[in-house]
Amino acid sequence: MASEMAPFPGAEDFVVGLIGMGDMGKMYARRLSSAGWRIMACDREEKYDELVKEFGNHKNIQVLRNGHLVSRASNYIVYSVEAAAIGRVVAQYGPSTRLGAIVGGQTSCKDPEIKAFEEHLPSDVDIVSCHSLHGPNVDPKDQPLVLIQHRASDASFTKVEAVLRCLGSKHVYLTAKEHDRITADTQAVTHAAFLSMGKAWHANQEFPWEGTRYVGGIENVKINLMLRIYAQKWHVYAGLAILNPEAHKQINQFARSTTELFYLMLEGRRDELRERVYAAKDRVFGREDSPKWEGRPLLPDGVVDRFSLNPTAKGSAPPMPNNHLSLLAMVDCWSALGIAPYDHMICSTPLFRLWLGVTEHLFRTPGLLDECLRVGIEDNTFRRDDLQFTIAASGWAECVALRQFETWRERFAVTQKFFEPRFAGAVEIGQAMIRAVLESDKD
Repeated sequence: MASEMAPFPGAEDFVVGLIGMGDMGKMYARRLSSAGWRIMACDREEKYDELVKEFGNHKNIQVLRNGHLVSRASNYIVYSVEAAAIGRVVAQYGPSTRLGAIVGGQTSCKDPEIKAFEEHLPSDVDIVSCHSLHGPNVDPKDQPLVLIQHRASDASFTKVEAVLRCLGSKHVYLTAKEHDRITADTQAVTHAAFLSMGKAWHANQEFPWEGTRYVGGIENVKINLMLRIYAQKWHVYAGLAILNPEAHKQINQFARSTTELFYLMLEGRRDELRERVYAAKDRVFGREDSPKWEGRPLLPDGVVDRFSLNPTAKGSAPPMPNNHLSLLAMVDCWSALGIAPYDHMICSTPLFRLWLGVTEHLFRTPGLLDECLRVGIEDNTFRRDDLQFTIAASGWAECVALRQFETWRERFAVTQKFFEPRFAGAVEIGQAMIRAVLESDKD
């Protein structure tokens, strides 16, 4: 790093180590090295030759064979590995950490990460963890980046901030416990909803974009973000749900809300359904005559209408009335747990902003919520999908409660394979949808 760019004394010789070169590790390596930081990186030893081939010609990135070598050579080490594996990997490489180094992790669940650091790192090592609240294919500029000064001097924390500033992200300062609570509130239930949608459509052997029932803005968000999640690696979502103790009650409540609302629809209990949904609406979004109700919508009109996987759907008949059980259950879940989703916008992912945006649209558009409730009682068009969605939500909740990683992986993999042929197009459209929403935030 050129001396005129050095943000702190000794920055020219400061080495950043990356243990774990999955998608996020590679993104960090490219971004940090392009900013002039020296990078020492590794993954499992069997991936050494592959990584050398990919990064061997990069002047600021040196690939090493294992985490022992990275730990001994680096001033700041970031573990970018699966949350389920963090304890094992830190136990293996933590004792080799350089004297006086700074260590952090990039996992989405901080409880097992911090426990691993406290147990296996030397006492002379500072701990500053981080978490980029977006996927590896999203531009980190202006996205939330959580920084956790767990056991570190202010000088060490300042160095970490200086290194990560090149990402262009918005720094958010939390404790590990605060991080896990907020990510549970904003991500765990959101992921459970999309995972359950995929299982429902898979169970019915249905590609929803090929028919005429799932057309329009809300349906575009459901389909594209469901596919976006299933196009990722299973452990990303399993770790956040199973290892985060704060997430268990959210996912369990979402399954309960889904089941109870579906029962009310099946049994034709119109007044009870309306009373429950409107009570949840008032608690989450405020009454229409309250200050809480005022404010600019998260999604401007029409911003997601154009992002369909079915080009023939554009300009066709208007969206078919739907009871939107997944959205009703989401708000019922937030209401039951006392979660105020807007309080967490500073730590929100693009996916959460989209999901909250379409939920807000449903609950705040005059007449739309009443139409959903009418469909839920009177119309059987979506009944099969709702049944499978309810079963799927309960299945994910049971998997989380029993801490069954292998069962999660198998449930995820079989549905991932079903939708795999459309991932390329869906990810591209999902990226465009997220960019459109982020741009609308700036207007």
